[in-house]
Amino acid sequence: MSDEEPDDILHALAELPTLAAPAVSPDGERIAYYYDVTGRNEIHLYDVETGESEQLSDGQVPRSVKAGFQWHPDGDRLFYHRDENGDEQHDLHVMTLDGESEPVVEVDGQLRLHAVGDDGETILFGSSHEGQMNLYRHDLASDETTKLTDYDRAINGAELSPDCDRIAFATNERDDYDNVDVYLADVDGSNVRNLEVGEVGAEAIPVDFSPDGDRLLFVDNSTDLGRPGVYDLETDDVTWFDDEAYEEGASHFLGDGDRFLASRTRDSVTVPVVYDTETGEGRELDLPAGTTRGVDTELADDRILLYHTASSTRAELVAYDLTADQTETLVRADYGPFDPEDFVEPETIRFTSDGVPETPAEAVEHEPYEEFEIQGLLFDSGERPSPLLVNPHGGPRFHDMRRFNYRVQFLLSRGFSVLQVNYRGSTGRGREFVRELYEDWGGAEQGDVATGVEYVLEEYDWLDEDRVVVYGGSYGGFSTNWQVVQYPELYDAAVTSVGLSDLEDMYENTMPHFRTELMVKNLGHPEDNPELYEERSPARYAENLSCPLLIVHGVNDPRVPVSQARILRDALEDAGFEQGDDFEYEELGEEGHGSSDIDQKIRSLELLDDFLDRRVGTTRAAVAASDD
Repeated sequence: MSDEEPDDILHALAELPTLAAPAVSPDGERIAYYYDVTGRNEIHLYDVETGESEQLSDGQVPRSVKAGFQWHPDGDRLFYHRDENGDEQHDLHVMTLDGESEPVVEVDGQLRLHAVGDDGETILFGSSHEGQMNLYRHDLASDETTKLTDYDRAINGAELSPDCDRIAFATNERDDYDNVDVYLADVDGSNVRNLEVGEVGAEAIPVDFSPDGDRLLFVDNSTDLGRPGVYDLETDDVTWFDDEAYEEGASHFLGDGDRFLASRTRDSVTVPVVYDTETGEGRELDLPAGTTRGVDTELADDRILLYHTASSTRAELVAYDLTADQTETLVRADYGPFDPEDFVEPETIRFTSDGVPETPAEAVEHEPYEEFEIQGLLFDSGERPSPLLVNPHGGPRFHDMRRFNYRVQFLLSRGFSVLQVNYRGSTGRGREFVRELYEDWGGAEQGDVATGVEYVLEEYDWLDEDRVVVYGGSYGGFSTNWQVVQYPELYDAAVTSVGLSDLEDMYENTMPHFRTELMVKNLGHPEDNPELYEERSPARYAENLSCPLLIVHGVNDPRVPVSQARILRDALEDAGFEQGDDFEYEELGEEGHGSSDIDQKIRSLELLDDFLDRRVGTTRAAVAASDD
């Protein structure tokens, strides 16, 4: 990529078309997916037999893919989510294969489609329009909607049985906020019972009914590491499946239900696994290292559809023949002017952290925490000396994996080596590792990030310790905000995107299900923990900022409201910092919690590029100087 002009690289990377949310038709002959080759996401259809694809929608689908779509069992239409300018307050619409669209369910709040029944009439969805995220059933024949659940805490996952007589869902009625249970009920919401498949305090989520409707596939983390299980609804017996060494999830039953597809996480790689429900044996599918997940409905001839990507490999749709153990790439990635060899694969790094780095803490002092080996990814830009950009992930219930990220590859093209740290609280290592973050946002996990920066600066002498940047979005934006007020000596510039800055305001203004399942679950209720909410709010320590900071936020963000950016801006100004000089501030219209519109991706990259070029210096500046 070094031979390309800087602006050409930016546009070429942002304009690379990306596919997302694939769904196989009931007969296995077509694949629908979001694809942004036109500049924004549209629904496209791929014919498995001919290999031809066509665009179906024309501007109706959301700007940012936060939710997918599902086929009608007749295979003649698709149900999809629709919002306004990225606000994620979805309604449910249906589109025929001729591209004609009409609304099905229109409500306030956020809507999540869970299932379209095999009877062709039953729609199961979650909605927050009456407050908390609860379950609803919509009957297509009568156009009537019925509320099925009324819980104080959010529904988390829901499945509809093949005969459309029963539903399975997850929620929590216990005092322990860490707990999530699987429930079974009749389709009208009656005869609810807790299946009690795991320990109290663990989390269990339903995944799929077997084709005969007699068994339920679910995941549970009672033994710390996530594991799949199959619940026999006739006998109430549970059969567990796992290798006891790695975190595992589950996707769906295969064939007549004698097998199911699962996933196994090893560091930053996920591997598909097929389990035999009779023998309990699981076999890993032979695929290149990266991030691979299954798509629910099977193709014909014992083939399944997989979505595969790696750090240097863009997302593709691959058919895997389970009989022959052979793969065929159906929908290939478009690399535009690039070659896969232009992109960088990371090195896996490991270091020990007790959550207290050598860099002095300026906001909140901590005693050493329990020591953990922390894993991360280091991308080498090849620049010597190389500026370092640490990129903490969002979530926080997430972890950085080997998947293609156009932003990371863009930063590498500008000469920045990129560090991603899977701090304590990240997924992929079990329940207890996730819970290390509970009631400690801004504590040990931020120490892990800072310790990771110290580690790579010590171990890799080609990194420039005078050009260190922190950049993250969402919870990664919280991490950015916290890093620059807690460990200001480490950083020379920072960029925070849709980041949290005031935790009490976040609790008050985020969506109801984020309030309970994110804020209260992680930090307790602000009435019970007011000191924690105040102490761990980065805006409180705005006076500690010692490097240039760029604040970017979408005005329609329903997850992390734009008030979070405005509070931080005001706190900085109250502390004596000048906007435009000490910090820069951008609100993005027609955008929510990020966007996949290509024009908006370009706008976001241009803001990032311009800021880093002026405040730190990049290879863009070097190219411009050489041209002079």
